[in-house]
Amino acid sequence: MKYSFSGRVALVTGAGSGIGEAIARLLASNGLSVVVSDVSADNAQRVAKLISADGGQAVANVADVARINDVEAAVACAVDMFGGLHFAVNNAGISGDQSPVGELDPAAWSRVIDINLNGVFYGLRHQIPAILRSGGGAIVNTASINGLSPGNMQGIYSISKAAVISMTKSFAMECAEFNVRVNALLPGLTKTKFAGALFQQEEIYKSAIAQIPMHRHAEPKEMAGTVLYLVSDASSYVTGECVVVDGGFTI
Repeated sequence: MKYSFSGRVALVTGAGSGIGEAIARLLASNGLSVVVSDVSADNAQRVAKLISADGGQAVANVADVARINDVEAAVACAVDMFGGLHFAVNNAGISGDQSPVGELDPAAWSRVIDINLNGVFYGLRHQIPAILRSGGGAIVNTASINGLSPGNMQGIYSISKAAVISMTKSFAMECAEFNVRVNALLPGLTKTKFAGALFQQEEIYKSAIAQIPMHRHAEPKEMAGTVLYLVSDASSYVTGECVVVDGGFTI
């Protein structure tokens, strides 16, 4: 069975590198027009140019998801450039301060919550009305397996991702009758700059890999494939789900 994305438009945040880049490029290669949104103008433009060079349609958008006006403008970019919005992937995020709670800077807490949690809410707040105006569609929020089981010394990050999981389920229930599906992607260990420090510490990396039944890390494209499924009609009866992609780590 084949699924057509002809005339469909997607917005991907945090699309300038890593998982977000892989998602944007895979969606574009399947015929979607993509708004490549990132806090880095250089990264957004680089990915948009790669998509164009591969024969796809994309436009770069610069946005800090912690700023609601930036998020609103990213949605407007999709509508102005491509005529509407059908799919959104709220992928932008940061790991944040890993200090013990007794030493944690409240400003560091606020920054992680602003990007990882408020940024997803701001996205949903503006994406859902635009998707409704386009006749319905789907949204995928990038959470983490840390949202299910907190990582050591990753308190703020884990808390923010647990809240994204709850938000996904809440708004999926609210939007289901209006033909807008909302799901979450929960990546495990993936080779990106985001997780770069772990890959540079051989003993810690080996220890992490030893706990994964598949005995390897994921590549960003393996996360992108799950997102493609979640926005396609192959998942037309799937909403409020948190899809774990972790090589069996959480079994």
